[in-house]
Amino acid sequence: MTTVIVVIVVLVVLAIVAAVLVPRMRSRRLQEQFGPEYERTVDTVGDRRDAEKDLQEREQRRKELEIRPLDPGARNAYAQRWRTTQERFVDSPNQAVGDADALVQQVMRERGYPVGDFEQQARDVSVDHAGVVSEYHAAHDISMRNERGEATTEQLREAMVHYRTLFTELLDGGDGASGRADERGQPAH
Repeated sequence: MTTVIVVIVVLVVLAIVAAVLVPRMRSRRLQEQFGPEYERTVDTVGDRRDAEKDLQEREQRRKELEIRPLDPGARNAYAQRWRTTQERFVDSPNQAVGDADALVQQVMRERGYPVGDFEQQARDVSVDHAGVVSEYHAAHDISMRNERGEATTEQLREAMVHYRTLFTELLDGGDGASGRADERGQPAH
């Protein structure tokens, strides 16, 4: 009888430990994977448990997408288009920001990310590129101000920098593959 009680007590203790540790381990894993996007999601959703559920749903959706790297020819062509877009900024910053947004969406589409709804795009991209999704949010916010005629030239410059950060990640594929674009959008050798 004593052995049965000891076994039951051990099982109860193990269940309690598991009930405490498993959620903490899940939280830690999500924090490490999503970085600043984890806290942004918690702030937006308002509840840590609901935010973690949201992040896990993003992971599940991402598993269903067929994300693929760009072939070297496409990477080089996109890098050239980025250089042209950056050069256009000098004479037409408003148009360049719109072009940068469109170029990012084109690269996303070719890589296999669904495009059309910004919030869903950002959610999808956050799984693979969590470290730069905040850049995408910032660029998009400025782009929306630009469309309303409310963005300053300095804000437009900042949007270009934000878009370039995400663009470079998307060209690279997030896997450190050769053909990555440098800070000017040019293929690194």
